[in-house]
Amino acid sequence: MARAGYGSVWLGCALLLGGHPGTAAAQDGNAFHNRIGPNLPSPSMPSPSMPAPSMSDPSAPPLPSAASAALTLTAVFAGGDKPLRSGLAWRIYEDRTDGTKPGIVARSEAAEPSFTLPPGAYVATVTYGFASAARRVVMAGQPAAEQLKVSAGALKLSGAIGDVKLGADQLAFSVFVPIGTNSEGRLVRSGVKAGELLRLPEGTYHVVSTYGGSNAIQRADLKVENGKVTDATLNHRAATLTLKLVAAEGAEAFAGTAFSVLTPGGDTIREAIGAFPQVTLAEGDYVLIARHDGQVYTREFKVESGLNRDVEVIAKAG
Repeated sequence: MARAGYGSVWLGCALLLGGHPGTAAAQDGNAFHNRIGPNLPSPSMPSPSMPAPSMSDPSAPPLPSAASAALTLTAVFAGGDKPLRSGLAWRIYEDRTDGTKPGIVARSEAAEPSFTLPPGAYVATVTYGFASAARRVVMAGQPAAEQLKVSAGALKLSGAIGDVKLGADQLAFSVFVPIGTNSEGRLVRSGVKAGELLRLPEGTYHVVSTYGGSNAIQRADLKVENGKVTDATLNHRAATLTLKLVAAEGAEAFAGTAFSVLTPGGDTIREAIGAFPQVTLAEGDYVLIARHDGQVYTREFKVESGLNRDVEVIAKAG
């Protein structure tokens, strides 16, 4: 394991080989039907002694049709031959040259789809999370097979305080593409959950981890490599505190109390209402204000990383 990014980040990489393909979606492209030619010979009139030929008569000449053929597609990681087996979305478009918007001819989520297409030019695309690849294909009445190469990997994120892993419901990640000197130049996706596999094009990304929906934030620059999963743990320095307004130390908390947590400079960090609300705060010094029955009470307190505890405000004058 190696450390990287801002603060404390544990990184690991594993080959991204994909799992077993899921149930494939119905393929719109397989709805193409054989087209009947425009000049069919007229049937001769049967003689009174000769019955009319049946439509199932094997001696009847076959109806002419367009030469549709199967197009089979596969996707692999660029620079290798390991096939992608899950997380794929395929689209087949008409390759129009008249400037009009191409329509979708077929689609599939199978690992190795097969489309039956009449002669013509098409564009086959595959998306793998936020990565994609495309290829122009010309069908000429013969079966064809094409392989698309996708330059992609994945991120798998988690958080911890010291050696203690944080629950997935306590964390939220945002992933950005840096632009110039702006690390948060373009948002790729927010609300990424811990343990989720986020498929991305190969490159460097800026990750912001928020713990507890407050000011407990960690950042890291992470590299996604082709065909690999980058497994990163962002280490927070924070604690979860239970706020209380009491008549005396250890006494029962007053219900309906409004709390405000401020920095020493007076900036509001969190607000909460209740007898004993919980707040998660980054390591540091704070001022707690409690309002109850028209009275205001204050105290200063310190947050130490990993030390979850009660913070009591004594309801007394001054």
